[in-house]
Amino acid sequence: MMLLSVRFLALLVCSLAQPATAQDTVAIDRILAAYEGDNPGAVLLVIQDGAVLLQRCYGYADLEHQKKMTPATNFRLASVSKQFTAAAILQLINAGKLGLSTTLSEAFADFPAYGDVVTVKHLLTHTSGIPDYEDFVADTAFNPQIKDQGVLDILMKLDSGYLTPGHQYRYSNSAYALLALMVEKYSGQPFAAYLQAHIFKPLDMTTTLAHEAGRSTVSTRAFGYTKTNNHWELRDQSATSAVLGDGGIYSNVLDLFKWDQSLYSDGTLPDHLVKQAFAYNTLTSGDTVKYGYGWHLKQNESGDKVVYHTGSSTSFRNIFYRVPARRFSIILLTNRDQPVEEDMLILAERIAKAISE
Repeated sequence: MMLLSVRFLALLVCSLAQPATAQDTVAIDRILAAYEGDNPGAVLLVIQDGAVLLQRCYGYADLEHQKKMTPATNFRLASVSKQFTAAAILQLINAGKLGLSTTLSEAFADFPAYGDVVTVKHLLTHTSGIPDYEDFVADTAFNPQIKDQGVLDILMKLDSGYLTPGHQYRYSNSAYALLALMVEKYSGQPFAAYLQAHIFKPLDMTTTLAHEAGRSTVSTRAFGYTKTNNHWELRDQSATSAVLGDGGIYSNVLDLFKWDQSLYSDGTLPDHLVKQAFAYNTLTSGDTVKYGYGWHLKQNESGDKVVYHTGSSTSFRNIFYRVPARRFSIILLTNRDQPVEEDMLILAERIAKAISE
């Protein structure tokens, strides 16, 4: 009942602060002032103890048609999508369909020999050494855009990875495209359909989807913009925007609220698998990898574990920032190519600090 009432209130008003103080709101509006006015904007949701602490909307979702941001505005999540790809894989592992030790060669017939030692765990934790598919795709390659299968096709033509699996952390979008294809292989469903049936629908995430042009439609959509010569230019897609597993999910703060809360319950992901997703990993050298399964990991100034993920693609910058021990989360979604991705973490931490002071 509380989830429904929160969602209903959020649909009615963009400025929801309960029980955040007026001082909190003023401080956060100051932090996010660049998104105000006649600019590509942002939607912010701050969650504390299962309730909406603060909700704010800034700027425009669609400059050409003068559509302002609302809590129901759907953004391309970019790499924030990876947590859903990882969750799907963990569900299938829990069902006994595959394991963390399943290799690329086992999953994909005729994969080159370097796939013999690349496991699902390597892919999840960015320790696979798999080459970045973006290095092989021209920025102008729009017709057609590359998809997850195209990523596999590229990797099948190579004879080695960048490095020995497990020896080094090297972030890889290719890894998550391969994981999406594994979801298809071991579930017998297309990736988008699997997510819909096993994550989005059970959580009543009614407008969230892995978007496939010509097959699905993103409702109430934020379009992406880049600044050129001091002018905002519509640039919503790139040659790689159709790859689903690494960044192709669209969602809004209302649906992500439900996903956030599900991670505290034994729901779409059993509690022991959530804990695995939020656990540090180790290289063969013994060094710690500050990445779980679909989540970056760190400690905040108070010593609490933070699980988060930024997302950066053509004209979208996002962050999902969680402090599970305090049941505190920040979701910030934007439709512009500024700032650089790493600065989204700084923004989230500035917002968290403003609320705690």
